[in-house]
Amino acid sequence: MAKGKKTPPQGHVNLRMLADHLALSQTTVSLVLNNSPSAKSIPQETRDRVVAAAQRLNYRPNYFARSLRQSRSMSVGVLAPDLSEGYFTRVMSGVVEELTAAHYFYFTACHDWNKELIEKYPRMLVERAVDGFLLLNTAVEQLAVPVPVVAISAHVAADGVTNIVLDHHRAVQQALTHLHELGHRRIAFMRGPRVIPDSEFRWESIQQVAREMDLKVDPALVIRIDTAAWSMKAGLHPMAPEIGYKPMQSLLERTRDFTAVFCFNDIAAIGTVRALKDAGLSVPGDVSVVGFDDILSAAYAMPSLTTVRQPLMAMGRRGAQVLLERIGDREKQFPVDIMMEPELVVRESTGPAKDRD
Repeated sequence: MAKGKKTPPQGHVNLRMLADHLALSQTTVSLVLNNSPSAKSIPQETRDRVVAAAQRLNYRPNYFARSLRQSRSMSVGVLAPDLSEGYFTRVMSGVVEELTAAHYFYFTACHDWNKELIEKYPRMLVERAVDGFLLLNTAVEQLAVPVPVVAISAHVAADGVTNIVLDHHRAVQQALTHLHELGHRRIAFMRGPRVIPDSEFRWESIQQVAREMDLKVDPALVIRIDTAAWSMKAGLHPMAPEIGYKPMQSLLERTRDFTAVFCFNDIAAIGTVRALKDAGLSVPGDVSVVGFDDILSAAYAMPSLTTVRQPLMAMGRRGAQVLLERIGDREKQFPVDIMMEPELVVRESTGPAKDRD
């Protein structure tokens, strides 16, 4: 039988079988398929023959064997509450962009705020030999994993964890300064659900900035998104505008003595606008509404939302970038927190305060 014309092997083809089929050494075949610089010394005709045979026989490299040689699996674990429209899709777009460019694979596990799963999934991902973890908006109380960890908006206080966080003080300062300059003094605040790590940090910033501006935060005008409603188990999608509609509806039943609302996120702001309109109030004529995040639909809401933009894609890219850097150099020191800057985007949902006197 002519050289390189052996009967094609059946089933899964490994490197040895492919080399035997081509009557070449495994080293030669490996150099060609891995596009090694040393492959330049191999005749072009031989290189072409190796590539053609690999394609024809549907050869796939032994991933685990290669991982053992490199001491890396070239994969990371991503832990998130969900991947619904809004915050998570924007962050993940940045994460995927960075990981794909680095030829990294990723496992995504969604825990829906189930404490048992939050503790279980990291162990399962470690068993799958991931090189590191990205925690999206997920605070893990007891994190004991043998790989680098980067947390995005999770505020994880643990050794060896780098946090990618928004400058909430600056974000709140931008929003409240905008409303203050429009003449708003009676401002309602919609806090986020307790399960979201950002909720408490942003609320602390709201209180601090309000004190700096000598702006009263009236407890009677503070409402909160229900934690139970944030879970998929409640039958209400966490990215449904109803998460903002119901709290605002409840507030309107008690009082209308406010001229503006600062919402926890844009989805809640969209629900808030609808609740105000259903109550016969105009936005921004009677009440101005400010959202948070600047999700894709914020610019197309009616009215379009004034919002504090989080650089969500940039946060995802930066988080993935830092994780890959930490995987590449386990001895290098990294900061505990990396701060990202917000930006106020003024649209149609805010206007001058209506005279209530």
